[in-house]
Amino acid sequence: MDAKQLFNMLGPIQAKKGYQFNPDASMTMDLMEMLLVNKERYGHMACPCRLASGNYEMDRDIICPCAYREPDVAEYGSCFCGLYVDQRWIDGSIPHKVVPERRPPEKVLAGLGLE
Repeated sequence: MDAKQLFNMLGPIQAKKGYQFNPDASMTMDLMEMLLVNKERYGHMACPCRLASGNYEMDRDIICPCAYREPDVAEYGSCFCGLYVDQRWIDGSIPHKVVPERRPPEKVLAGLGLE
């Protein structure tokens, strides 16, 4: 599977849930490619904007779409990495702010191998 195929597969599924991909096609396709790299590297599509440990159970919360996407998009209109956005973010009715990290510090440290 390549990035375009992943995009085409995931797009309709996520649209039914009210999510859209970031309209910046270059960024979106880069993130798709990085998801595939992580799938090859770890065996699961860990968020490319976070450090995965490689342990499925430890990484479960950051497997795309991550556990933080829903609250991120609800509050900021975008998820942490910017892959998933909502219509408010697209049409500019919500400011484009940096989404803070919601992942617990112990999991961030695990991704660094410092647990």
